[in-house]
Amino acid sequence: MLVMLAGSVVRMTGSGMGCPDWPKCFGYTIPPTDIETLTWAPNRSFDEGNIIIVDERLLVANRDFISTETFQTSNWDPYTKHDYAIFNPTHTWIEFINRLIGAFTGLPVLALALLSITHIRRDPWVTLSAFLGLFLLLFEAWLGKKVVDGNLIPNQITLHMFGALGLVAIFTFLVTRLSSSELQFKSKRNPRIAWIGLIGLILLLIQIFLGTDVREQVDVLVKNNFEFDSNWIDELSLIFKFHRSFSILVVGILGYFAFQLIRTSLISAWPRILLALLLAEVLVGMGLAYLGLPAALQPIHLLFAVFKFSLVIFLLFSYRKKTVRA
Repeated sequence: MLVMLAGSVVRMTGSGMGCPDWPKCFGYTIPPTDIETLTWAPNRSFDEGNIIIVDERLLVANRDFISTETFQTSNWDPYTKHDYAIFNPTHTWIEFINRLIGAFTGLPVLALALLSITHIRRDPWVTLSAFLGLFLLLFEAWLGKKVVDGNLIPNQITLHMFGALGLVAIFTFLVTRLSSSELQFKSKRNPRIAWIGLIGLILLLIQIFLGTDVREQVDVLVKNNFEFDSNWIDELSLIFKFHRSFSILVVGILGYFAFQLIRTSLISAWPRILLALLLAEVLVGMGLAYLGLPAALQPIHLLFAVFKFSLVIFLLFSYRKKTVRA
């Protein structure tokens, strides 16, 4: 969740190219804080891979050396993966923190995969899911590199986000599968309720996909220095209006699913939280639409959607393994 929040802040602030290379940032393990670091100077030590900006181009040191009094082109190679050569220290550090959080996420995921081997006979699904999560995390890291190399290719950004949703689904499944406590219900499981939840989950995924299309259109407006006000919706395609209207169906189906769980469960906190998230998401969406897309609401909008996605999966799996009060 924290990685997705950080990624949303990166996109909201336009910091996606704050580090033009991957996995390092301007060729440094710890990114620069000022333009002087990226400016050639005489009698200065450069390591292989360090990047400087010269005439709005990125140049990469092709070996370790100490610069002389004159600039030697033989020490540098042009950066060829893209032509983005802008340094903004705020953007750089926002993107770097995003990467740092993602890197630290790999540690518990790796530990989870290794520990899951002890469950391979008791519950093979645990081991399979844990290693699938590890594989998907590595894929996300690779895709993140491709996104940067391609200067934020739109479709790859969407794929990157849905890969993160896949990770959320896997970890939610594992938490539910390994939990020693179970939700208790008043009656036997009703397959109709489970189907309603599943349909709601599919509709929610479609809604998130539509939201990514709207986000890409907003990115174009941002690049064109569009001044956002209450009329910004007029600049978007019909996808936005469909996204807005489709939310009524999503809220209706998932709201009914939550209501049915509240009616049949003994402990109804989680379905009530789902209802609260549905209401909060609607309010945040209205705020985005009618207040000129305020920056602070953008990551909240995404995070609420991810919370709902995870919670619906949790409730579906919990309902499947539920116990009935004797």
